[in-house]
Amino acid sequence: MTDADLVRAARAGDAASLGVLLGRHRAGMYAVALGILGAGPDAEDAVQDAALIAVGRLGDLRDPAAAGAWLRGIVRNTSRALRRRDRCVPTDLPDRAGPGPGPEELLDRLALRDWVWRALDELSPPLRLVTMLRYFTGFDDYETIAQACDVPVGTVRSRLSQARVKLTGALRATAETAGADDLAAVTASRRKQAYDLVDGLERGDFAGMPEVFHPEVESRWPSGRTGRDIGDLVHVITKDLSEGVRHPLRSVVAGRDVLIWENDLISPPWDPEHCPPASAWVQTLRDGRVARVRVIHRPRSNFPPAAPHL
Repeated sequence: MTDADLVRAARAGDAASLGVLLGRHRAGMYAVALGILGAGPDAEDAVQDAALIAVGRLGDLRDPAAAGAWLRGIVRNTSRALRRRDRCVPTDLPDRAGPGPGPEELLDRLALRDWVWRALDELSPPLRLVTMLRYFTGFDDYETIAQACDVPVGTVRSRLSQARVKLTGALRATAETAGADDLAAVTASRRKQAYDLVDGLERGDFAGMPEVFHPEVESRWPSGRTGRDIGDLVHVITKDLSEGVRHPLRSVVAGRDVLIWENDLISPPWDPEHCPPASAWVQTLRDGRVARVRVIHRPRSNFPPAAPHL
């Protein structure tokens, strides 16, 4: 099969075709990484980063016949990002025509999504969390991930290195079994629930809170404040609303036991510098409800403009 055939089959949900495509071009991808980073583990990391990004961005490839050049271009960017280390992976990837959907939204639209999320589910919770933050949210630089996970930056790097190896292996292992599983339904339900809840909160309707959050949910805020029950969450949200702050959802990344909300934070017009531009709610689930929440803020200089809230 040609590259174009493999790309079209992969977009239609044939996970094995994506595996063949990545395998066919792995040598060329690795050569690019070696040219920029030299021999060593960083080159392998760059190739694995690029493969994971390619899974999410396959829908962006306008010319399926140019898949090889597109993959090598992604490796070039991931290699340069690794050379800078603490910066996030660039989003100005080759063949990307202006603003478009991010990886999580693209995976939602592709039949490949079920396969990818099943592979993520094979990771341990600590590895799955750093992977979700790194590849499926805008909170993807090492320092922010370290803050969200409450671990040193070195631990983030170590976990990401382990996750890359395990995830690429899990992707291969699950390719042949992609299909019947309830994970897609679970994650879709979590996203709908989140959007419905936040839309209600924006109107001052808290009725949906007990369905989502455990009564004794633990919360931790950027200020260092901690909470021990759902009342603390209601108090903070009510305070924001009273001050004119809006917090529409930008995206939701959902797994079986980890849930990440990305919110735009919109300051009131009379106080435009009132709050940072965005937040992430990193949530741990227990028995179907959120048992622990860690909220982090994104500095204004490191976040893209707010997405329109429809």
